[in-house]
Order: sequence, then structure tokens, then C-alpha cells
Amino acid sequence: MQLLAVGLNHTTAPVALRERLAFAPDQLGTAVRAARNWFQRLDTRGSDEAAILSTCNRTELYAASAADNPLDVGAHFLADFHKLNYGELRPHLYMLPQHEAVRHTFRVASGLDSMVLGETQILGQIKDAIRTADEAGGLGTYLHQLFQRSFSVAKEVRSTTEIGAHSVSMAAAAVRLSQRIFDKISQQNVLFIGAGEMIELCATHFAAQTPKSITVANRTLERGEALAHRFNGQAVRLADLQNQLHQYDILISSTASSLPLIGLGMVERAIKARRHKPMFMVDLAVPRDIEPEVARLNDVFLYTVDDLADVVQTGIENRQAAVAQAEAIIETRVQSFMHWVDDRAVVPVIQGLQENGEAIRLAELERARKLLARGEHIDAVLEALSKGLTAKFMHGPQQALHRAQGEDRAQLAELLPQLFRGRR
Repeated sequence: MQLLAVGLNHTTAPVALRERLAFAPDQLGTAVRAARNWFQRLDTRGSDEAAILSTCNRTELYAASAADNPLDVGAHFLADFHKLNYGELRPHLYMLPQHEAVRHTFRVASGLDSMVLGETQILGQIKDAIRTADEAGGLGTYLHQLFQRSFSVAKEVRSTTEIGAHSVSMAAAAVRLSQRIFDKISQQNVLFIGAGEMIELCATHFAAQTPKSITVANRTLERGEALAHRFNGQAVRLADLQNQLHQYDILISSTASSLPLIGLGMVERAIKARRHKPMFMVDLAVPRDIEPEVARLNDVFLYTVDDLADVVQTGIENRQAAVAQAEAIIETRVQSFMHWVDDRAVVPVIQGLQENGEAIRLAELERARKLLARGEHIDAVLEALSKGLTAKFMHGPQQALHRAQGEDRAQLAELLPQLFRGRR
């Protein structure tokens, strides 16, 4: 079985490509099953495993497979599932085998591969992805062990290093950017689209600036009201934004919609109604919630998750020592995991030896019982039993030594005495 990780992230692909490769939450279970079937076409043993992680910053396929060229197989699956041209996608993919895949998994879980170095949200996203993969039948011995260890490594990194110190979250970065447009957020009306974890985090940061008003727009009004209530705000339905968008100065959006919610025409009408008073927008969704063409409007300042990259890197110099310490921890844990993988590789061999030994033991035991039943003396039976066991156990190694030639015989001659050196 070969472990692998294939995917792209914010450092290898622009948001326009990431949103084309993103999996909607309700797609993940189907996609995991499809990935397993994709590998099993080339691996007749049918023991392949698969899990998919899809966030605003990355889409990654994790797998364990005995198929030939599993990395290439996994990359073609991503292209095929999303009906993308493989030649266009390939330059943006990283394809990581074995220990490189393990190291990458541990780094992602620990927040070392995130746009916001040391952020903790990714760990929850991984746990959700693994739960979905497990429910879809995608997890087996290898991936289950890989991700359980990744959770332990992440906990160790966060508890023994200062990797999360001085970090600037996406939410805090959005506040900083908005302050470049509006001197006083306290005089602005803020709209949040969505009611998930990222919007909740953004609302917390903006609420600390005491804006003039806070509004939450969500498909489910009840959920939007629950979030708005926490910040003394109000909730509206997404469908109502057509006529209300002009009321808001700052807009933050992060939903799981597969299509844009805010179109160019809607924003043009809002700007006209605002008499060209500027609007600040942050689209944290992948796929995007706001049509990219909106950025061309003179009175709109639209930022995507990629645009926030420079802001969130503030203070990175202060974290370099913690990064080095975290990388050292991860490297040690990678070696430990690969030792476990190597041990798994010889399990079938050990099982085969045990089964063969048990068959020899039972055969000689049955022969001894027959001798006893015929009235043979017990000492003679025991003598025959011990000689029979010894002869049969030694037959295979002796035959292998006789058939071997040259270097193979020399290696066997050195190895066999070590294997059969019993305790005295």
C-alpha cells in the first residue's frame, strides 16, 4: 500500500482555479466513494482508502492504494471528477508519495501550511473531512492511523511551541483592510453573508469596533437571527438583499454556495443608490460568493482570500523560531509513522509464517497421537515429534540455500544462522 496526497492550495493555484476544483460539502461523501472506485479499477485487492479535504485555501485527496502509479491516478481523478483539462490542472498540483504525504498531512493539521500560520480552524476542517470520509467508507487502517496521528502531532505542536502567537487571522485582516477605506468602522453599516464559523469569527472582530449596525443575511433566517442576536444585530433573508444591498458599507461573505450570490448588476444598482459612496467587500468563499467582475467597479473595494495574504503574514519573523521547533517535532513523528508503515508491510509475511508453522505443528501432533494410539512408548513418540518438527522447519531454509547462487547464497548463509539462533 502506498500513501499519497495530491492537491493544490493558496500557494500553487489562484482562487479562480481553486474554486473550480473545490468540493461542495454535500459532494464529499459521493466524491470519496468515487475516488475509492477510481483506484480500485487498477487495484484488484479492493483495499484502497480515500479522504478529501476541501477548504477555501486548498483541495486535497489523501489515499492509500496498491495501484500502479497511484499519484498519477489520484491527479487524474481530481481532473475527471470536476471535468477539468488535466494538462491545465497538472502544473498547479503537488503530488506527494509516502513520507512526503505524511509530512504534509502533519504540517497541514498543525497550521504550518496555512495562509494564516498557526491558525486552528484547519484542524476542525480536517476532522470534519475525516468524519465524512469514514461515513462514506473511505477510511481503512492506513488513513485512520495517519489522521489520528496528525491530530496528536497538531496538539503537541500547539502545546509545546508558540506557533500561534502573534498570528493575524483572516477576520482580523479583513478589519485592517476595511480601516484603510473607512477611518471609523463605528460609523459604518456591516453586512455578513452566511452564518458559519468564519462569519462568526469575522463578526466577533468587527463587533469589537462597534459599527453603526450589524446585519446577518443567511438562507435560513433562524440561524441568521441566532448569530445576529449575539452581536445586537438583525437578520435578513438572502433573497431580500436585492433591494437592501445599498444600505451596507462593509460586506463580508463566506458561504458554501456553488454559485455567486452577489452579481455585478446587483452591486451596480446598489452603488447608484448610494450615489457612489464606496463599498468594502471581502469574499472569503471558494467557490466565490461575489462575481469577480464586481472588482472592476470604481467605487467598490473587493478582496478575496488571496488578497488578504500579505496582511496575514504580518509578524511572521516573530514566529520563525516556533516554526523551526514545530518542523523538528513533525519530522520526528513522520519517522515514527513510517516505521509503523514499514511494520505493516511485513504483517502478511509474518501471518504466512505463522500459518505455515501452525500447519506443520498440527500435522506432527496428529502423527504423534496416532503413534500413541498404536501403543508406541511415549519417549519414542516425543523423540519422533521433535525430529519431525525440526526437519520440516529446516526443510525450506535448506532448500533455499541449496538453490541460491552467488551473492544471494552468501546473504542467505549470513542471515539464516541469525534467524535460527534459538535461546539457550
